[in-house]
Amino acid sequence: MGETVLPLLKIIKWKERKMIIDFHTHCFNEKIASKAMANLSHTSGGMVPEYDGTILGLKQSMEENGVTKSVVLNIATSPKQHEVVNKFAKDICDDEIISFGSVYPLSENAIETVEEIANMGLKGIKLHPEYQSFFVDDERLIPLYKKISQKGLIVSFHSGADFGYLYPYHCTPKRLLNALKYLECPVIAAHWGAFHMYEQVCEFLCGKDIYFDTSFGYASVPKPAAQEIINKHGVDKILFGTDGPWSNAKKEKLLIESLELSENELSKIYFKNALKLLGEELLFED
Repeated sequence: MGETVLPLLKIIKWKERKMIIDFHTHCFNEKIASKAMANLSHTSGGMVPEYDGTILGLKQSMEENGVTKSVVLNIATSPKQHEVVNKFAKDICDDEIISFGSVYPLSENAIETVEEIANMGLKGIKLHPEYQSFFVDDERLIPLYKKISQKGLIVSFHSGADFGYLYPYHCTPKRLLNALKYLECPVIAAHWGAFHMYEQVCEFLCGKDIYFDTSFGYASVPKPAAQEIINKHGVDKILFGTDGPWSNAKKEKLLIESLELSENELSKIYFKNALKLLGEELLFED
C-alpha cells in the first residue's frame, strides 16, 4: 500500500484531556428508522438495539455513554439508494457527527458516486460485502478501489461473519488481505478485524497496514482473542467502535479496559488514533 493520504489538518479546541470517538455507529432517516430497525433486528435473530436508530437516538446514547464524537457508517444496499443515502450522510454532519457515504460497488455508476461522495466533503465510504453482495477481492472492484484511493477517502469494511447471512462470507481476513494491494488509502476492518474469525485475523491481518475497530467486541470477542490481536497488531491502528445501536460505549469499554493497557494506549484507542486518521488535532484549553 502507498502512503496514507490524510485530510487537511483541522485544529479542535477541547476543554478536557480525555475524549471518546466512536468510529462505528449507524442511524437512519426518521421516516424509515422504525422499519429499518425492525428488519435488522429480525434478520439478526432478535437483537435488541440500544437506541431507536435515529440521529437523535444516537446523540442521546452518546451523551449517556460519554462519547464525544461518532462516525456514522451509512450503507447503500442498492444502486437506487446512492443519492438518498449520501444526501442523508451529508445532512447529519456536525460538530458531533462525522458521516461516511456509501456506494453499491458493482453498480454502473459506482465510480461517479465515489466522485460525488468526495465532492460532498465526506471523509470516507462504508462497504458491506454481505449486504452489497460482493467478494472484497473481486478484481472487478479494482477501478473502484483505485478511485477511492485517488480521492484520499477512508474505507471501512464490514469484515467477517454476519448474523443475517450464511457461509461463504464475502470478506474473510484472507480475502481482505488480497484486496489491500488494490487500496492505497486508509482501510478499516470492523469487529476486531473480522467478526467471529479472530484466529484468521491474527494469521492474515495483524501487523499489516490496516486499522481494526472494536465494534461489538463486548458481546462476541473472548478476552484472550482480543489480547492476542492487540499484542500482534499493536494499539496504533485500533479504533474504538460500538456498532451502535447494537451496543454502546460503556459495554465496549469493559472489554478494552480488561486488557491491562496503559493510559496512553487507551487514549490511542479511544481518540488519538481516530483524530490522526481524520486529520484532526486537539488543542486543549486550560
